Amino acid sequence: MDIIKVNTKRGLELKGAIFAPSQTDTVLVMLTGICSNIFQNELLYSTGKLLEENGIATIIAHAHDSFSCFAYSDLSTGKQKHTGVFNDDFNMVYEDVDSYVKYAKELGFKNIILAGHSLGSNKIIHYLGNTNNNFVDYFIVSSPIDIMHWWSVMPNIDKCFAMAKDWVDKGHGDDILPFLFGGFSPMTANTVLGFYNADNLKNCPVLSKKGETDSLYNIKPNGSFIIGSKDSVVGESPKRFMETLNSLTKYPQKNQVIEVIGASHIFYGMHDVYARTIVNCIQNHFLSNKKENSNV
Repeated sequence: MDIIKVNTKRGLELKGAIFAPSQTDTVLVMLTGICSNIFQNELLYSTGKLLEENGIATIIAHAHDSFSCFAYSDLSTGKQKHTGVFNDDFNMVYEDVDSYVKYAKELGFKNIILAGHSLGSNKIIHYLGNTNNNFVDYFIVSSPIDIMHWWSVMPNIDKCFAMAKDWVDKGHGDDILPFLFGGFSPMTANTVLGFYNADNLKNCPVLSKKGETDSLYNIKPNGSFIIGSKDSVVGESPKRFMETLNSLTKYPQKNQVIEVIGASHIFYGMHDVYARTIVNCIQNHFLSNKKENSNV
């Protein structure tokens, strides 16, 4: 694994990671979820490593400020934890995803698969539904979130947003709030308020009915939707949630919905299973393409 630096149009340098076999034409560009980077999310490392072993490159596409890690005390466990991504700019999602896709293109990869986990999935849906280029050959959406539904079930969310707005109004937007956002993530006031106002990421409104579905419908390539059967973020039936998302695409019959039995939202304890599922999706995609081309 190597650390990479990816430049954006606005001049910000994004820091990511790459797993690269010696020879391959295929790369998975993986957008991370909130509070997630290669150093503290085993799911990302496990996926990149297994893909590398199967001859597929992986670019872990970190967000705006994923490497600003720091330690904090988790009073529930009495242990120190490390986290990142407490500072993100959701207005720049399209530009960030586009920068990673073009970076993969510049490296010479001929087959680009765009994937996301959790909020990373909402980011790639936004990108794929609004881009005019045809650089991406296949997509993998895993564990996306209905943001407005998420707001309704997270603890202390109203208090969090009220404090964030107050701090931003007083010029303290870059300061980190004194409690964990949603009970799990340190976050600056600017990031919290930006998250609340991120209409571009409210593209999976299956439960809340608040958001847009045009992005899903406008996705050009076919792909896969992956969800854990115990994903607590998407209501009582995770598989039905994903089937509904797929039904909102233009050609749902060309996609597949995969339920990973026993897996949670973050695939805790099942990172290897998640990674194998990703490998299978990619291999089956290219096998299917070979069959189609042989029948032409």
